[in-house]
Amino acid sequence: MKLIAADWSAPDHIQAFTTTRLGGCSEGVYRSFNLGDHVEDAAAHVAANRALLGEQFQGLKAPQWLSQVHGTVLIKASEQGVVEADACWTDEVGQPCIVMTADCLPVFFSDKNGSRVAVAHAGWRGLVDGVLEQTLSVFANPSEVQVWLGPAIGPLAFEVGDEVRERFCDLITASSDAFIATSTPHKWMADIYQLARLRLQAAGVQHITGGDFCTFTQSELFYSYRRDGVTGRMASVIWIA
Repeated sequence: MKLIAADWSAPDHIQAFTTTRLGGCSEGVYRSFNLGDHVEDAAAHVAANRALLGEQFQGLKAPQWLSQVHGTVLIKASEQGVVEADACWTDEVGQPCIVMTADCLPVFFSDKNGSRVAVAHAGWRGLVDGVLEQTLSVFANPSEVQVWLGPAIGPLAFEVGDEVRERFCDLITASSDAFIATSTPHKWMADIYQLARLRLQAAGVQHITGGDFCTFTQSELFYSYRRDGVTGRMASVIWIA
């Protein structure tokens, strides 16, 4: 199992990482460390992969898994099973929060003291509708929040139409800089990392790192829905140790 640790300045007792597709038992298009139980992979393989991930949680509470719908609902993590939401937070020691992605952007949050953390699933719909701002709402001072942008589709691989560009630019004019026109009329390459940075900065966040991966082009490391269609999911996990 290969993990990518968050590259940020959160306190040392904050554990945060994104899984890759390496090190599990799934086969075929799901090869090999698929953690999504909603993508028609063999249930036994998903269970085995989740059990392997669970070794990271020894001595912790049961992790909070979400049923994600590209929305803006934020919940407090608990041990009460799967909840429909796209972001979760906790201020409890030993309570893992998880979102799953395969091109969408996982966004990690920690306050200055590491007493409160969160993680959000931000596809373009959730991003434009305010999932990051909703997640920030549980932090007292956004200017003291550390944010890491985990692995997502890169700016040279994410093609969108006029309607997506217009929705972002209507909210923040500077979003126009995050879109590059393609040779196809009404199509643009979008930088989801930059779009997220702009939204976070507008909300008062000053400490943002990450945005160095491309799930679409780095096929040996990551699942990509846009590249492959039927594929697996990575997990982005955070907790207070």
